[in-house]
Amino acid sequence: MRIARRRGMSLVELLLALSLGAMLMLAASAVLLAASGSYAGQSAGARLDDNGRYALDTIARAVRQTAYVNWDSSAAPLFQADHDSANIAGLDAHGLGKNSEGISQPLADAMHGSDVLALRYDGAGANEGGDGSILNCAGFGVGAAQSEAQRGWSIFYVAQGADGDGELRCKYRGANGWGADAIIRGVDGFQVLYGLDTDTPPDGVANQYVNATLLDAADAALLLAGETAAERQRDLHRRTHWKRIAGVRVALLLHGETGAAAKFEDMGPAQFDLFGKDYTQTSGANDPGVHILRTAFPAAQQGRRRHVVQTSILLRNGPG
Repeated sequence: MRIARRRGMSLVELLLALSLGAMLMLAASAVLLAASGSYAGQSAGARLDDNGRYALDTIARAVRQTAYVNWDSSAAPLFQADHDSANIAGLDAHGLGKNSEGISQPLADAMHGSDVLALRYDGAGANEGGDGSILNCAGFGVGAAQSEAQRGWSIFYVAQGADGDGELRCKYRGANGWGADAIIRGVDGFQVLYGLDTDTPPDGVANQYVNATLLDAADAALLLAGETAAERQRDLHRRTHWKRIAGVRVALLLHGETGAAAKFEDMGPAQFDLFGKDYTQTSGANDPGVHILRTAFPAAQQGRRRHVVQTSILLRNGPG
């Protein structure tokens, strides 16, 4: 009777098997890492898109609410006086203090030349918080205005958070004074253009989009009537170009979170044109902040994913 010899793996066979196993493990790891990186990139992009949509929706609601008048309320005037101040105002390349009065004390420094957009409106409801139908940009109710000065405020501007990261803020007047809350974080720039209706009489359609500086310059060129400063101020309110604004165009430059660096090809261009290259070429020299170089950011942040979002909004109640 013959006994069959049992033979194990040779050293060569063992090494070959280990090598093949290691190669399979490396290939599987590479696929897993690629899938994980793709998922992280898509998630970072989705967060940027969500932040952009939320910010634009919040601004759009406030713009469309500008000059709102509650026709069913006897407490609010049906029509504003022609010498009342405009319901929309703005500043180019300025910041704001959180607790200062409106936009009356702008700060000279602004993150990458960011703008300020200020909107006024009459509220609804008898008490200070109103009936909940009219909200400011922070989501608080605003009661019906008994005078021009009591109109509600929704002010948008960019400031640095506690960690130095930029955030779009909503400034408002509450029961205990002025305050400001962050709407979204990760904001590098905020720009605003105003649709000016140049027709006489105004037809409610914007003929050109200009920045706040040009509107203020046009107002400064007006020959105002009146013997006193108060009379001239009333005449300015009657004739101001800010009452000819029929629409608003806004743009935001957003960046992703730390550690969510994009692939090189997904980082975006070397220069971000918030209103497009044509506007940058024609007006960029006189409108700081509408184009931002990637090299303007700290070296540690230059690899972040960045995205420009913009929208145009018509004033629901027309110029005024």
